[in-house]
Amino acid sequence: MSHASAWQIHRQYAATAARWTATRWRTEAERRRTLRAERKPLVADARRAVAQARALDPQKVTSIVHRAERELATAKRRVPDPLWLFASKAAIATAITARITLPLVPGRVWLWSAITVTIAVVGAVVWTVARARREKTGLQPTAEERALLGRLQPEHWREHAEQRGLAGTMTGRPALTESGIVVAVRLDGQWTATKLRSAEDHVRALLGARTDLRIQIKAGKRGGWAETTLRTRSAADGDNLQWSPDRRSLGVDTVTGEQVTVPLGERLLIAGRSGAGKSVASRPLLYDASEGASNALAIIDLKQVEGRLWDHRARVASTPRDVIALVDEVEAEMHDRLAVLPKGQDTWTPTPDRPRITLVVDEGAEVLTAADKVPFPVVDENGKTKTVTRSALPGLESIARMGRAACIDLWWMTQKPTINDGVPKQIAPQISTSICLAVRTPAEARVVLGEDAQAKGWNADELPAPGVALIRDGKRKPDPVKVRYMDKAVVIALPARTPWHRPTTSATPALTLVKSTTDTPTAASVPVQADSADARILTLIRQAEQPIRQKDLADQTGLAKGTVSKAIKRLTDTGHIQRQADGALTTNEAA
Repeated sequence: MSHASAWQIHRQYAATAARWTATRWRTEAERRRTLRAERKPLVADARRAVAQARALDPQKVTSIVHRAERELATAKRRVPDPLWLFASKAAIATAITARITLPLVPGRVWLWSAITVTIAVVGAVVWTVARARREKTGLQPTAEERALLGRLQPEHWREHAEQRGLAGTMTGRPALTESGIVVAVRLDGQWTATKLRSAEDHVRALLGARTDLRIQIKAGKRGGWAETTLRTRSAADGDNLQWSPDRRSLGVDTVTGEQVTVPLGERLLIAGRSGAGKSVASRPLLYDASEGASNALAIIDLKQVEGRLWDHRARVASTPRDVIALVDEVEAEMHDRLAVLPKGQDTWTPTPDRPRITLVVDEGAEVLTAADKVPFPVVDENGKTKTVTRSALPGLESIARMGRAACIDLWWMTQKPTINDGVPKQIAPQISTSICLAVRTPAEARVVLGEDAQAKGWNADELPAPGVALIRDGKRKPDPVKVRYMDKAVVIALPARTPWHRPTTSATPALTLVKSTTDTPTAASVPVQADSADARILTLIRQAEQPIRQKDLADQTGLAKGTVSKAIKRLTDTGHIQRQADGALTTNEAA
């Protein structure tokens, strides 16, 4: 073996030994650091106990003082020295022992040994200081967090749990994260995560936590365990939450610090009590829904407050009649798209001519109350005017059930989810994403986030207000999100866009609004949109040699019966076709 090869092997062995030594050093140093953090609070408690015992028995007549002093001495012995101090003591002890037992060793050897030890000690001190400086850039507990970490240690918890009515529970090792302190709690006997959640006041008293500190308790990853989080900090702290075009996310996750977005194409439920920030939280979403050539926004807002901010780039309905007309128009557009959807294609492809439509219902409970049984004057087949009542709910339910395939999405917003039909029964099951800001009661949180919400940690009734939300979409954890703030002035300053309107709006309504009996429409004055369900049905009726029945039209076109029925109703009202006494359909001669 050559000299170079031997030297290389020696270097490899030396590097391996150095890495092993460094790893062992770091492991042992971390172990000692952890034990010191856990046991030093116990020493402080023992010192206080000694002081109390000496105050009670200054003459040391009883054994209370001696017992407290023994416990203090035991607590001190259980606190290990830092590794650098332990290594220094070991080196000094070894040197003294060697000096006593090896008197014949030459002085020069002792000199170089002392120099070597000094260099090693200085190097260890320098390494420790450098490591401490690096650690300062990470998470450093505050005074409050240090106190809570000490009281969450298993030793402290075991000593005080029974006094606080928490016997049968035991904490694991707490960890400081960007969202606060997280600790696993073992549940023995009859304890469950739900029972521990109901005993939150006892936990707070044991920890001495401030009243407004949010404590989240949920089921752990294994049976018999719960996970407790003390929200002493937020990962969103220091983040600029002011909305801007280059910061277009909905908000920031307070646990992970990631930017949270909600993509278009989801059916949303946005809820929150008055003052929780529901309108502000929805503005970044409304911007995304109205931005781009293939996106269109329509807003139903009877309060005429939020909708007015967006009327330069969105279609806004602010009266009951306008609401019903808009819903009818969107529903007709949905049926037309579904009628011409190519075979084998699941969803409509948005284009600038027929974009994705987002229909937003603000204060849904108020809309259902106001836009119900609204009187409409109509003209019948004999030219007589009569009044019928209309409601927006059936059309909204139809859009919620069938709109996704036609790229028409319904967003429902309410601050009263549990009052009457705050969230209609036909619409609630269609919701794919729920955004819940602070609500007043757990019942409201369950309506918005699901019946299993609280059991899984979705406690929207404990959220601070305003501007903090929970987003449940089947993927996210129950981590609060700080939503971005989009000022009204920013909305008003957005570039204007042409609001969406159906190309042939006069053919859309199933009822013809008139001011007098002279307003009866004719087929000549109402064109039929090409490539729509109406056009296909009208063509078949014209091509038929004899009157055709509605059932035959459904069979020949392959359209759904409901689509055919609505199309025939529109064509009849606009005068393109007429229904004979036996129910058969034929074109109107005036057409």
